[in-house]
Amino acid sequence: MTVSFWLNGSAVTADTPPTRTLLDWLRETRGLRGTKEGCNEGDCGACTVMVTDRSGSKALNACILLLPQLHGKAVRTVEGLSGPDGAEHPVQTAMVEKHGSQCGFCTPGFVVAMAVGHLNGRVDHDDMLAGNLCRCTGYKPIVEAAKQAEGQPVPEWMMTDAGLVADGMGDEHPSYIPESADALASWYEAHPDATLIAGATDVGLWITKSLRDLPEVAFLNRCADLADVEVRPDSLKLGAMVPMTELHRLIAGHYPSYAEMIRRFGSEQVRSAATIGGNIANGSPIGDNPPALIALGAEVVLRKGDTRRELPLEAFFLDYGKQDRQPGEFVEAVLVPTGEDALRCYKISKRFDQDISAVCGCFNIRVHDGHVVSARIAFGGMAGVPKRAAAVEAALTGKPWAPDTTDTAMAAMSEDYAPMSDMRASAGYRLEVAQNLLWRYYCEMAGDPVSVLEVRA
Repeated sequence: MTVSFWLNGSAVTADTPPTRTLLDWLRETRGLRGTKEGCNEGDCGACTVMVTDRSGSKALNACILLLPQLHGKAVRTVEGLSGPDGAEHPVQTAMVEKHGSQCGFCTPGFVVAMAVGHLNGRVDHDDMLAGNLCRCTGYKPIVEAAKQAEGQPVPEWMMTDAGLVADGMGDEHPSYIPESADALASWYEAHPDATLIAGATDVGLWITKSLRDLPEVAFLNRCADLADVEVRPDSLKLGAMVPMTELHRLIAGHYPSYAEMIRRFGSEQVRSAATIGGNIANGSPIGDNPPALIALGAEVVLRKGDTRRELPLEAFFLDYGKQDRQPGEFVEAVLVPTGEDALRCYKISKRFDQDISAVCGCFNIRVHDGHVVSARIAFGGMAGVPKRAAAVEAALTGKPWAPDTTDTAMAAMSEDYAPMSDMRASAGYRLEVAQNLLWRYYCEMAGDPVSVLEVRA
């Protein structure tokens, strides 16, 4: 297929297989080897590039970014950060002056991520750089370099990409890069065996790690209406293509605990690409969004052709690798109730940031006059699908909100789950953690300190 975009300020056209990664194309076809291959799964940030579209500029991982996702966008690699006359970008100067590089392998990715943050006026450097790993320099001088560059003006050449994208490119496109949900629905109904690709943060690993052949694909990144957000009086309607960065912003004012979990959801690069719909549609038993959404009573909107249906999110997951989705049917939107905030989300993983959960527990328990009037509890990592804790909920509902009730409900956890042992955790550990998370919720709602980031003597 033919893909057109801008690269470091110049228009380019690439004739490419649809599943070729930007990283491979840059290094092998363009000779731009400053973009490094480290993990090749979006975990280390050595391949970070800046991508600009009409929604703004973001840092993305080139190793799991497929060329058709760039159609009509602008890409800037580390080679494009300096000016036409060779003038350094402020973050490049700061990295030199603060001695932010030793072996240098990770440095291009750090510099690009810092440049994106600089362009967007970001000063939350720890969050911006959480997806860039360094094994030898250490993060202190790198963060100091980011801070030094804060007050420097954005170079003129760094602001040109937005104008290029606004002028438009790539209006001619193949049918598998649809421009709207209607076009996608029509195409997918006729090609029900195709793979739909949203942010490719999961599908990209099928290609780079599992070496899977995807004979027929559709890229959803140009379906602007699938990224629409509708704020209703008592809910949010989120299009399936809403990225995790946007979900974080939207949900923070309603459910701060959920938002904090999203902040730990992969890296800035991953969150900028990953979508709410993709995280649901892939059916992963360890995806972090479904437990939170199930605990909130969210519904999913499925579409096939012109026909839509809504169902509770927990009903969408049938068994491991199996969802209630007909051939040619896709996730179009998610309906998230808003209102009183009793939701707490607890992500348990070996690394605090940017790691896959061993257990993810989300609790939404409402208490009135000292008694539990409703309870919605859901876990990831405890079964073959994200699953509600029905026995635990029953043990709580109608009972006094008290330690004895909580102890009884904790014991009921074994009726709901028979987790497996794997590289992340043993079955016994998972069950014990799940039980203890209910006690943690009880303590937090009582006002006791429970944060793992706080240490008291």
